Amino acid sequence: MQNITSIAGLKDAIQVLEAEQSIRGQLLKDQLFLTYESLKPVNLIRNTLKEISSSPYLIDNIPGTIMGLASGYISKKVFTGASGNIFRKLLGLILQFGVTNVVTRNSEVIKSVGLSVFQHFLQKKVMNSKNSVR
Repeated sequence: MQNITSIAGLKDAIQVLEAEQSIRGQLLKDQLFLTYESLKPVNLIRNTLKEISSSPYLIDNIPGTIMGLASGYISKKVFTGASGNIFRKLLGLILQFGVTNVVTRNSEVIKSVGLSVFQHFLQKKVMNSKNSVR
């Protein structure tokens, strides 16, 4: 910025700064409104669902994640039962977290092993039914 030597130059500089302040103030208000709108619960849920539905990685991992969460929850319920012991509940929570992580990370392996076991029992049943027909 140059040195201002006259009253007219000072008035011009003040007007320029006031115009800049007005523009920046309006931009700040607009950004505040956008932030307010984006933080509404309805918009948060809508945006999250859009991200989930548009991400192929998340869609492919939903069954594994559900399987991990369910197995973790079931393992905690089996371990703690109806116990009121806070130590047992804490260990159950740690177990739930561990089982959920292991199952979620290895869901493809668990699915393939489960499918193999299912096919093995199905083949035995077919073989037994063929032997009994003879």
